[in-house]
Order: sequence, then C-alpha cells, then structure tokens
Amino acid sequence: MTKLQDVYPLYLNNVAAQPNEDLEVTDKFTNEVAFRTALATPDVIEEAIAGAVEATEPMAKMASFERQAVLQHCVDRFKERFDELAYALCVEAGKPINDAEGEVGRLIDTFRIAAEEAVRNYGEVQPLDISARAKGYQGMWKRYPIGPCSFISPFNFPLNLAAHKVAPAIAVGCPFVMKPASKTPLGALIMGEVLAETDLPKGAFSILPASRDGADLFTVDDRLKLLSFTGSPGVGWDLKAKAGKKPVVLELGGNAAVIVDEDADLDDALERIIFGAFYQSGQSCIGVQRIIIHEKVYDRFKDMLVSKTATLVAGDPKDPKTFIGPMISEGEAKRLHGWIEDAVAGGATLLCGGKREGNMLEATLLENVASDADANREEAFGPLALLSKFSDFNAALHEVNDSKFGLQAGIFTRDLFKTLDAWDTLDVGGVVVNDVPSYRVDNMPYGGVKDSGLGREGIRFAMEDMTEIRNLVIRRKLD
Repeated sequence: MTKLQDVYPLYLNNVAAQPNEDLEVTDKFTNEVAFRTALATPDVIEEAIAGAVEATEPMAKMASFERQAVLQHCVDRFKERFDELAYALCVEAGKPINDAEGEVGRLIDTFRIAAEEAVRNYGEVQPLDISARAKGYQGMWKRYPIGPCSFISPFNFPLNLAAHKVAPAIAVGCPFVMKPASKTPLGALIMGEVLAETDLPKGAFSILPASRDGADLFTVDDRLKLLSFTGSPGVGWDLKAKAGKKPVVLELGGNAAVIVDEDADLDDALERIIFGAFYQSGQSCIGVQRIIIHEKVYDRFKDMLVSKTATLVAGDPKDPKTFIGPMISEGEAKRLHGWIEDAVAGGATLLCGGKREGNMLEATLLENVASDADANREEAFGPLALLSKFSDFNAALHEVNDSKFGLQAGIFTRDLFKTLDAWDTLDVGGVVVNDVPSYRVDNMPYGGVKDSGLGREGIRFAMEDMTEIRNLVIRRKLD
C-alpha cells in the first residue's frame, strides 16, 4: 500500500535540503497532518535565485538532445511512480483517486510533449531584399532562452500545472525557481526529486515551498527574466504590478459557461456537464459554473441534471467510488456555502445540494440566480453550477460574454454556423464544441482574456514565452 514519508525536503539548486520542518500539510479529508516539509526562508530563496543566474549559461549551452533526455527521464520515472503520485494528490489536495490518476496521466503527457518539442526550437530564414536599398541582405532569426524564470503554481492541479511551467523551461534551457502552493507542495517536490536524478547543471532548478509573503521574492527580483503565475485573479494582477520590466504570464480564474442548444444530444451533454461542473469538487478554473439551456429543452434537461447530481457519491477521496471529495479548506467551503445562501435569499431556487459539513460541500444546482450575485459574477471554485434559459442563440452568446472572465466556453450544438458564430463572438481564450469548457489537451494553446489572464500555456506556446528572438543580418556585396 502507498504510504507517504513523514518529512520531505525542498530542492535548492538541484539538491535536497532540509533547513527546517516548518510547513505542515494536512490530509484534506481527515484534516490531520499528513506530512511536513521544509519552508523556504528569504535567504534560501536568495540562494536559489543566485544559483539560477549562475546556471543561465550552462543551461543555454545544453544540446537539444540533452534537454530531451532529461525530460524523457522524467516521463519514465513518473510512470514508475504513478501510484505514489496519485496517492499524494489524493491526500494533499483531497482529489478523488480517479481524478488524481487522470492528473498523473496528464503530467506524463506534458513532459512527453516537452521532450518532443525540445528538438524543435525552430527559427526562420527571411528575405530582406524587399527594396533596392536592401539588395544583397539576408536575414535569419532563431530563439534563445530568456534566462532565469520564476514560477508560482496553484493547489488545484499541483502536478500538471507545475509541469506546464517546468517542462517547457527545461525544453528551451531556462533555469527556474518554483514556489508550489503551500497547501499542496508534494507533487512538485517529487518532481524535484526526479529532476535531481538528472545531469542538469547546478542551479538549473529550485523547488521551494514558501509563505505567501515569499511570493514577492519570486516576483520583484530583476535577475528573474520571466514570471509565470497560475492562481487567483486578485493575487495574479497584484504580482504583475510588482514584476517590473519582466514579461508576465498569468493563468487566472473564470466562471465558465456552457450553452446547451435545442438540437443537442442531451444524454451526451448530461454526462459531460456533470463531469465539468463537479469533477474534483468543482475546483477548476474552467469548471462549468453557468449552464445556459435552450427554453425548448430546459425543463427536461434540468430534471436530468438534478437527478444525475443527486447520485454523485461524496466522501473519502481514496475510495474509487467517490466523485465529490473535500474542498481544499473549510474556509473555502464556508465561502461558497455563504454564496449559495445569499443567492437563495436573493430569489434563487435551490434545485439540489446546498449543505455543508466541514470542508465537504454537496454538489449544488441553482436556478434564477440574480445577475449581480457573487455566485454568478465571481469564480465559485467549488461544486456549484447555475441554470438559466435562452430562446435566441445570440442572446446566449451575450450571456456568456457578460462576465469579467474569459477563459473557455462550451457549446452543445449540431449547427456548424452557430459554432462559427460562437468562435467569432465569444470573448474567451477557447471555445469547445460538443463538450464542456473544462476540456483541455496539454499541447493546445490554453489561456484567457479579460480578468482570466495574459498569455498562453501549452508546451510550444510556453516555450515561445520563455525564449527571445535574436536576429542575424548578413550583407553580401553584389556587383
């Protein structure tokens, strides 16, 4: 049976270090301390940044095949440690074991894609003789690593969202310092343990659990040439304001909507929307929060949703039958439960769920929620979805856009022209047709607009952010 250690180190300049055991991490179902790990102090963070600076040239000089070999080693070791990684997610994040195994699979995919892309850092030959004054000139450009990078990853996908920063950095040759979420640091630390088995240059990576105050140290230092942050909008935009001249990539929140048109396959839509709304207890920035249903099928589909939601098994995430596990903390469960109560007090109808015990919150469906309610305007980040109806498709698109967020949106329709209208109209980073906005493949460009962030992840697109174009111009004297 899988068992966790009592104490885990941090990783400082490629090496395990145990300066303290100050960070207690709880089992999110039992709320008991599951393990302890080291907490990085300011002097440790300073040493890590200095190490990354020293590693800049050696990392840049690594051959493509050498970086690919590091990434392939990670793929192989993650496969060998699959059960351990899934169990760690189950404990530290409260993620139901089936979802945890799915995330480990995505971790492996992400590093595998990066291994493939590590030898594809292409440039371009560019003709410059566009006019008489440029006759005899030839241009070429290629990409160079941007330098030391700073990564801050969130609690909800502590493996795969960390991988979307770490893997492309290795693929292009950027040293990095990473702050994993203090509630869920173990996945990133195991990643560090695997990276420490490789021949990366000293200082190539540091993985440092730290307090929230420590995030400033990962942000303001000018020696760090890029900041990539995934987390809440409030924190993300604040860090961007402090980041100075360095480029910033932000993957932030959302209150994603899905449209169910009158011609949709309702049985298929039901399965996908239940998954999108309630997998890992709704703690996903692209989880289905708003379900917008055509009036002709509204009553039927509402009944289907309520009936299916009532069957979802809640409980111990280590049990394979569990679909709804705990939220990350009792404070977060109290917050969302309060939003539900406020929505009902404001005239919403509670269709199912709505009860809370500790950090366990029932899968909840509401309808007729006021447009200005927190449950509608803000990011729920928990097991809550809201139902509304529409008669005009363009009005439904407008309802999706009536949000300060713009990460992804989903549409269930068989109409090609509506699909194209939605692609042109929806102010989001991605439109998913005949599936939920929660769908993501790890090589696609992923990110949002408005308050949902800046830039795109997905290995190739992150690699572009972590490199700079360097131009070469050659003049050949022509007779």
